[in-house]
Amino acid sequence: MMTDMEIQTKGMRILSDRLGLVEAERFVSFIQREAFDYTAWRASNLPAGTVDEISAAAMAARKTEP
Repeated sequence: MMTDMEIQTKGMRILSDRLGLVEAERFVSFIQREAFDYTAWRASNLPAGTVDEISAAAMAARKTEP
């Protein structure tokens, strides 16, 4: 199990790699600024399914990226 600091570091690295540093920082500021209910957000913004199903779909989608 990762420590909180390891999760924060890895999460920021992933965000920065995918969004770029400026957009990653903006994303973090959005989360901190507004009340955020992850459960409600997930229900309306992420596909339904188990973690394994979502992971398999993501892996399949990644294979089709250029």
